[in-house]
Amino acid sequence: MPDPTCNVTPKIIAIANQKGGVGKTTTTINLGAALAENGKRVLIVDLDPQGNASTGLGIDLEAREYTTYDLLLDDVPLTDIIQKTAHENLNIIPATVDLSSADLELMSNEKRSFLLHDALRQHAMEGFDIDVILIDCPPSLNLLTINAMVAAHSVLIPLQSEFFALEGLSQLMLTVREVRQSANTALRIEGVVLTMVDTRNNLSAQVEKDARDNLGDLVFRTRIPRNVRLSEAPSYALPVLNYDSQSKGAQAYRDLARELLEKSTPAAA
Repeated sequence: MPDPTCNVTPKIIAIANQKGGVGKTTTTINLGAALAENGKRVLIVDLDPQGNASTGLGIDLEAREYTTYDLLLDDVPLTDIIQKTAHENLNIIPATVDLSSADLELMSNEKRSFLLHDALRQHAMEGFDIDVILIDCPPSLNLLTINAMVAAHSVLIPLQSEFFALEGLSQLMLTVREVRQSANTALRIEGVVLTMVDTRNNLSAQVEKDARDNLGDLVFRTRIPRNVRLSEAPSYALPVLNYDSQSKGAQAYRDLARELLEKSTPAAA
C-alpha cells in the first residue's frame, strides 16, 4: 500500500464559516452533487452536530448507526462508517447530535487537533477510491472546525450577500493562518463563494463589490443566487440538482463545480 504521507488524492476541502445561515450545508450538498455529476467520486463528512447534510441527502436518523463521532472518538472501521447515498458517486459519513459533546471529549486527547486528519488518511480509505472529500463544518471556530482545517488541503468559505457579511471573516482568516503556522503548513484558502445573491438588491451588489475589492481573485466568479428551489430541496432529502435540475440554483452549483475543477491543483497529504 502507498504511504499515506505521499502526494495522493483525495483532495480534502473544509467548507467553513463561523456565522450560521450562510449556506455551508447547502454548498456542501450541492457542490458535492455537482462534482459527482462530473464523474468525481465524492465523500461528504458531516461535522455539524445538527446533521443537516445527512438529512439533506436522505440518511434517516435510524440509519446513522456509526457517525463522525465514531470516526473521531471510537475505533470503528471506515467500511462501517461511510454510507452510500441515493446519488451516484456521492457518499457520506453522517452526523448526529452526539457530536455536540465531542469538543469536550476531544480536549483530553493529546492528538485532539489531528484526529480527523489521521482518520481520513487510513489505508482503508484507498478502497473507496474517493476523489474529493468535502467537510461540512459547524457554525463556530471550535475544535471540530480546527480538526477540519488540520485535515484539509484548503478551506472554501461561503459568504452571505447581506449586511455584516464581511464581519467575522477576518477572524476566520486568522484561524486559517494560525492552523497553517501550527499544524498544517499546506493549508490554503480555496476561495470565497457568494451565496444568497439577489441581483435585484443593491445590498447584494455592494457586498459583492466589497468582497472583490478586499479579496480579489479569492472570490469565485460563480455566485449562488437566492433561489426558492435551493430552499425547498432539503425537505425532499435531495440536492437541488436532482430536485429541480433546470433551476438557477442547480446551474449555479454546476458552474461552481466546474470553476473549482478548473482551478484545482494536485493535493498534498
